[in-house]
Amino acid sequence: MWNICGTALQPGEKCQLILRPNMQSYEIPATLICGAEPGRTVVVTAQIHAGEYSGTPAVIQAAKEIDPGRLAGNLVLMHCVNTSGFWQRHWRTLPEDNFNLNAGYPGHPKGTAGERLADWFVKEIFPKTDFLLDLHGGSVQERLAPCLFYPKAEQVTEQSLAAAKALDVPYAIASYADCGEYSYAANYHSIPGLLLERGYGGGCREEWVAGHKRNIYLLLRHLGMYESGEPEPIQEPKIYEQTIYLESTKAGLWYPKIKEQSRVVKGQVLGHLEDMFGNVLQEFCAEGDGVVFYYMEGLSARERDILVAYGLEER
Repeated sequence: MWNICGTALQPGEKCQLILRPNMQSYEIPATLICGAEPGRTVVVTAQIHAGEYSGTPAVIQAAKEIDPGRLAGNLVLMHCVNTSGFWQRHWRTLPEDNFNLNAGYPGHPKGTAGERLADWFVKEIFPKTDFLLDLHGGSVQERLAPCLFYPKAEQVTEQSLAAAKALDVPYAIASYADCGEYSYAANYHSIPGLLLERGYGGGCREEWVAGHKRNIYLLLRHLGMYESGEPEPIQEPKIYEQTIYLESTKAGLWYPKIKEQSRVVKGQVLGHLEDMFGNVLQEFCAEGDGVVFYYMEGLSARERDILVAYGLEER
């Protein structure tokens, strides 16, 4: 028998339910699958950021398709974590308190809505998790190349990177963050994990959904939990240890000169900021040779917005 989130499942059982974290009215639609054979417990989350949609239908489809009788281990599939933000069409945060679930861990049991939700993950989910897969996509103003982030956390980097190499994405990016959902779990609970990015601009294209679902199945195969018949990736992702996150130092109108997956060379102009009268406020140039993972496509740039993220090539 497998017990999690107040629910008990027998081997070979699948259950659709609404998870209710330690907030009276908050609801997370989820599917729990207890495999017929023993194995690891994997948690898959979609829509930690409310306006990044393609993960949700991917999780819904996988939850319907996976046969518990062929599964070794257990799955917690959270179809949409930031449900209030989803229905209110927020881009990223919980509308109740503007809390970012990818940046605000560990939370607090008596704090704001987002702090209580983070605390619930820390106390109820992480202790029973062996691997965490978090599905994201470019937000409304972001143009994004398919990529993934793996944690640079000493105890789990090797396991996370091995899983990354089994997936179908062109770029694997080292992440030094430690306060998001998967990164906090890696750094403070020694749980290997990955954050996958696919899609952008507030859209939900069929090919983006299919890409996320394919990687769910590839991960389960890599962990020895499930065989879906997915073909192997043609090549491993290229690994980037150093990423430059280009941040605006003042508000202005942003005019990018690059696209996602553009190759850049040291000194190349990446874009510039202007004021409302067309005067150039700031010009941004590449610090080295590399490739663009994502950039902000929208015109309005606030102070400290991430304008471009690009990985540096090793020499």
